[in-house]
Amino acid sequence: MTNRLMEVLKGEEHNYILPFLWQHGEEEQVIREEMARVDEAGIGAVCVEARPHPDFLGPKWWTDMDIIMDEARKRGMKVWLLDDDHFPTGHAAGKIQEAPEELHRLFLGERYIDTLGPAKGASFLLDTLLMTGLRPTISYRQHAKGKNQLVSAVAVRRDPSKGTLMSDCVDITEHVQDGILYWDIPEGYWRVFIISANKEGGSKAQEDYLNPLDRASVRILINTVYEAVYERYQADFGKTFAGFFSDEPGFYNDPITFDFNSRPGKPGVSLPWSLEIPALLEQALGEDYRKDLYLLWQNEKERSHTIRYTYMNIVSKLYADNFCNQIGDWCRARGVEYIGHVLEDNNVHARLGPGAGHFFRSLWGQDMSGLDVVLWQIVPGFDQLSFRTTSGETDSLFFHYGLAKLAVSLGHIDPKKQGRTMCELYGAYGWTEGLKLMKWLTDHMLVRGVNYFVPHAFTQKPFLDPDCPPHMYAGGKNPQYRYYKHLNQYMNRISHLISGGRHMATAGVVYHAEAEWSGEAMYFQEPVKELMQHQIDCDILPIDVLLDGASVRDGRLHVHLEDYTCLILPNADALPAALLQRLVRFADQGLAIYFVDGMPKRSSEGIEVAGELLCLASHRNVKKVALNKLSQDLVSNGYFDIQVRSHEPYLRHYHYVHPDLDVFMFFNESPHNTIRTEVVLPVKGAIYAYDAFLNRLRCLNLLDTDLNSVSLTLCPYESIVLLHGNNFDSYAIDPADMEFNQISDLHAKWMVSTADAEHYPHFVEWGQLSTLTNMSSPDYLPYFSGTFRYETQFEWEYLVNHALLDLGKVYETAEVWLNGEHVGVRICPPYHFELNELLKKGLNMLTIEVTNTLVKDKQDFLSSFAQQEPSGLMGPIWISSNK
Repeated sequence: MTNRLMEVLKGEEHNYILPFLWQHGEEEQVIREEMARVDEAGIGAVCVEARPHPDFLGPKWWTDMDIIMDEARKRGMKVWLLDDDHFPTGHAAGKIQEAPEELHRLFLGERYIDTLGPAKGASFLLDTLLMTGLRPTISYRQHAKGKNQLVSAVAVRRDPSKGTLMSDCVDITEHVQDGILYWDIPEGYWRVFIISANKEGGSKAQEDYLNPLDRASVRILINTVYEAVYERYQADFGKTFAGFFSDEPGFYNDPITFDFNSRPGKPGVSLPWSLEIPALLEQALGEDYRKDLYLLWQNEKERSHTIRYTYMNIVSKLYADNFCNQIGDWCRARGVEYIGHVLEDNNVHARLGPGAGHFFRSLWGQDMSGLDVVLWQIVPGFDQLSFRTTSGETDSLFFHYGLAKLAVSLGHIDPKKQGRTMCELYGAYGWTEGLKLMKWLTDHMLVRGVNYFVPHAFTQKPFLDPDCPPHMYAGGKNPQYRYYKHLNQYMNRISHLISGGRHMATAGVVYHAEAEWSGEAMYFQEPVKELMQHQIDCDILPIDVLLDGASVRDGRLHVHLEDYTCLILPNADALPAALLQRLVRFADQGLAIYFVDGMPKRSSEGIEVAGELLCLASHRNVKKVALNKLSQDLVSNGYFDIQVRSHEPYLRHYHYVHPDLDVFMFFNESPHNTIRTEVVLPVKGAIYAYDAFLNRLRCLNLLDTDLNSVSLTLCPYESIVLLHGNNFDSYAIDPADMEFNQISDLHAKWMVSTADAEHYPHFVEWGQLSTLTNMSSPDYLPYFSGTFRYETQFEWEYLVNHALLDLGKVYETAEVWLNGEHVGVRICPPYHFELNELLKKGLNMLTIEVTNTLVKDKQDFLSSFAQQEPSGLMGPIWISSNK
């Protein structure tokens, strides 16, 4: 038997969970108790969150960290650390304020003046102009010297009737002397653009932040936080101390901190800048590059796109080298790892503002890929329509079909990540989020390949961290905490099965960042959605990797351990010239290439590529295909891994391979509809079903042994793991006999009692129900959070070997006892329990405990964005048996 499966069945899987552990400066016993609760929940690591701590890097901080490290050593746990005093990473615990001016944030700003000529001897007060929006009560001579450095002054002719900018452009930088522009204005209307490098700009919330484009500026964070931790815990590095976590670092150049559409072209917004950029722009654009800088804000067709592409290409690479790669190299040199995530929301992963310019570059230096899901960004059923959250409308197509695939693709293709992708999950959904939704979100990630998780969060002050709930323990007030370990065991077991091997995917889909910088472009998630809804798996591939790290052998595209049968390019006006040249080579080597909804018209850099485009348009291995025909064409050409006999747009799957084990995970993402279909797997021989909650292996009956066809029935929220390998029989139980005689509603009277989390298991009698109902309705217990206990007796007239209890609708965690014997726990649908020999002929005693979430009692702000579910047991209840 495979080592991976054997380890799981023996309970020897690794730990894949590292929740945030919020620190407030509590007493020692409180910290030790919280560490014990994490351990008790089946979790083997924590990620310490310093944000609410009053003394980060001070004496009290080190005392608290010593306590956490001591508990971790005793318990065999790992400790990670968020790397700054508050979110987002980049404040460097306030040390940037003390740094020399040249290490502070730097921006490129634009101002303009409208002029009319002819006018000889005209002049303009540039120093005064550059004070606009700064501190006008302070004279320029007092304040702005060294703050605003002129980069260029350019005059652009305007259309006299429309006022639009024309192509006639004059560089007049040389006419500036001592802050005054002297210029003999030619005839006509002109707009004079003044481009300057300055310290003013960006989000005020990040005013005292480092410059992520400047290596020395980033070094302040390393010297302040990383070196201090290393000095104290050097002996634990690579042992108990596992590494550091960066939380949402980015440019933050936009006054609107979380404008996800912030990018070149947005009026009035300064752009990230550093002292290295001018030389890099000159290298890319030529010595006259200053004349075109105004196009970073103004539109002049293709030339604007060329300038913006060049700028974004430079700043995203600088971010990668000076921020992420520098920190990652520091960590690896000391035996620890560097993880975290950037902001990805609504496609900002390829933009400025809170973004970092380019998802793959921004995380390439880390040791795991990373993503973040908070604030109702992913909601069951809202995969196409937007969902209103605290930050506005979601781009649901991105969050459901793009986000996780983006991250796991990086985990697959970067060797240093070893196939690992981490997701910060559950945070800021409010107390309405319980284990049922957590399990759905977990499966959403697992079935896409996420295999490390950072639950958000554990804290001893659950009602003082308004952006954080739900909290897992909440000082003993979360009624579902005692069931949380069931989710963690499930998560660890499946994560173990989809780690340490190789992912199987059919297609590579090209990442759209460079295309978006270059003009109109289709988002990568649009073809990904088409593929996922037809069970064709893919990875997202950055252009950097296609140019350096990818190769074609036997007509297949190889990237690290991945192996794709085709390459798909979302529609784009322009693509980098080097990519177009590489695509020609790939096609010549036999790779199938698909351009979705048409081919590009030009190169991103403005380089002539007519020959490459003509070659691609006529190549036998290149095809143009409409988005809605893409999957159909792939299937007809044999570019698929599994086959599904019916169209199932909400069926997700993931195929993962070890040397002696194939793992297939299937998940029904529909919140309401059951999937019933037939799946053909690309393997030969016996297939087994693995239940990750019960840690049990079961043989499956195949519909067609020649095709390895499996019947698949998945209720909403339900997932299944199918396994193929050798020597499983001695560990598997036989298929269940499903020919049941069904008995419907028990027609029972139920005695109901209640207990909140702090008093459980001491129940208080509530009353009797003859009909199961919503216990949170106005006439019952609308403000009660805790556990409802239902007790009844019923007669059963058969002797049975196999019996199944179906509770119907439950809100939301159910635990069952029959005749005093524990039957099991279910945290989400379907609420099915195997009764088997516990079901007796004659009188039976049935006890069901149903636990809701804390939202009925704690009606928090974050929960106001979600529809509230009922509470309690609602049925109908069925018992099925084979008499």
